[in-house]
Amino acid sequence: MHGSDATGSPYAPHTDDERARMLEAVGAGSVDDLFDIPDAVEFDGEFGIDARSERETRRLVRTILGRNDDLTELLGRGHYGYYVPSLVDHLADRSEFLTSYTQYQPEISQGFLQALFEYQSLLVELTGLEVANCSMYDAATALGEAATLAERVRDTSGHRVLVPDLLLEGRRSTLENYVAGTDLAVDTYPTDDANVDLAALEELIDEECVMVYAENPTVRGTIEEGLESIGELAAERDALFALGTDPVALSLLQRPADVGADVVVGDASVLGLPTSYGMGLGLFATTEDYLRQVPGRLVGASEDATDRRAFTLTLQTREQHIRRERATSNICTNQAWVALRTAMHAAYLGPSGMVDLAERGVTRAEDLAERLDDLVGATAPVHDRHHLREFVVRVDQPAPAIADDLEKRGFAVHVVGDHELQVCVAGVPDERIDPFVAAFREVIR
Repeated sequence: MHGSDATGSPYAPHTDDERARMLEAVGAGSVDDLFDIPDAVEFDGEFGIDARSERETRRLVRTILGRNDDLTELLGRGHYGYYVPSLVDHLADRSEFLTSYTQYQPEISQGFLQALFEYQSLLVELTGLEVANCSMYDAATALGEAATLAERVRDTSGHRVLVPDLLLEGRRSTLENYVAGTDLAVDTYPTDDANVDLAALEELIDEECVMVYAENPTVRGTIEEGLESIGELAAERDALFALGTDPVALSLLQRPADVGADVVVGDASVLGLPTSYGMGLGLFATTEDYLRQVPGRLVGASEDATDRRAFTLTLQTREQHIRRERATSNICTNQAWVALRTAMHAAYLGPSGMVDLAERGVTRAEDLAERLDDLVGATAPVHDRHHLREFVVRVDQPAPAIADDLEKRGFAVHVVGDHELQVCVAGVPDERIDPFVAAFREVIR
């Protein structure tokens, strides 16, 4: 709407005359002609839903939910259903947390800001890196942000990002979407027995490489044994080393800072959330050298006018807050409430509880692999490595048929090859392990 036009609203700027001229320019008779909505889904003014009382609605919802299969999930591969203490639900559901979308006003958000500061401090302690942000979508977008950060901070002339051939398809796809608007290109390096093939990686890293990405544990549950060598190779070529992991794994495995990682990404919602089938919390930590290149927001500790400790959003590098050309990312919404839940769960467990949870992931996976390996027609684990939470088992019969038969018996596993299944123990109750082994024995006969 022109400044001289006194009609209309600043939030609906097009006048009837302007809309008519635009429709004429595109050859449409009305706004409705711009949309091709099938009659079957077009809203005709009636929802066709009978009115029900609250009791009737509850009964209907229970009936619908009762149709769901009652499966014990041993899926893993990025989704881990650790038990979340009820304390987390009760505290996180307080109204002051639920209604605080973004903590723009520190004077009324001190509690939430402090919790996010504690979350950042937790990640700093676990990774050994100096800076952690408090708001990323998930592991895939965190990886994409790491790649664009690498392009900004590295002086190399090339634009290659190297990722393992085992990288989850969803993460690879998201990464490629992120780099589509840049000069970056995603290339793959091979793995050997589910760990990085260091000799092959050394040949692939050259002056064209800006970032090398590895995961620990890997998508197949193996512990990556060559992290220090990967860090050295990246440093020698002036490439950034990004490591994918999560808080449970970090409580037991090598600290990323100790193996030369420049950036740590992953999904922090392994704590605080049950399996959410897509929703997560992106972990993003890096060195202080890249402080002003971190996407999203950072909560910092300061002092108010009376010298009391106070928390505030110290750094916000997204384009709503600074000039577009200076923004590091267009990441908009935040996962602060999920980060709050992660911090609560971690605080509930404490350092020893975090270690115990991770160690149980090692021992339970090892024990279950041994039991499956004792069955005729199965070999587990496929990879001669240490494992955390999950492992691959080879079966003589076609893996899809085995998975289908297990599902009929109430157990869900991943098919990862013609004769390979992946099994994860994270979050699986102890009392469901014996029935799972019994079901496995039945279906591979």
